[in-house]
Amino acid sequence: MTSGRRYNVVLLVCLAAAVLLCVFFYFDPGDSAFFPKCPFLVLTGWQCPGCGSQRAVHALLHGDIAGAWSYNALLVVAIVPVAVLLAAEMLRKRCPRFYHAVNSQWSIWGCFIVITAWWICRNIF
Repeated sequence: MTSGRRYNVVLLVCLAAAVLLCVFFYFDPGDSAFFPKCPFLVLTGWQCPGCGSQRAVHALLHGDIAGAWSYNALLVVAIVPVAVLLAAEMLRKRCPRFYHAVNSQWSIWGCFIVITAWWICRNIF
């Protein structure tokens, strides 16, 4: 991919993220009809690992960390690892050892285990 095309892709992704953040800031997913409902929750009555994430993002954008935690604690906790993943991706060529450590098989399996445990525990307790 050429550097000009890569710049356009990054710009488009940033613009889309900014638009989504504005939508989540100005509209409450709990009150707005145009936000999608979780199909897993609708079909089974059980919460998936992502249930409450839309409301949690809205709460975080308004500085309500406790509210975001109550909607989806995993989303709040995942902010740090996601930031590390983004940093590793941006530094991929400069720090390949860091990139490979962050994207190792152990990291991927660890994330899978944490998400699965969260999914089970939030439906038991």
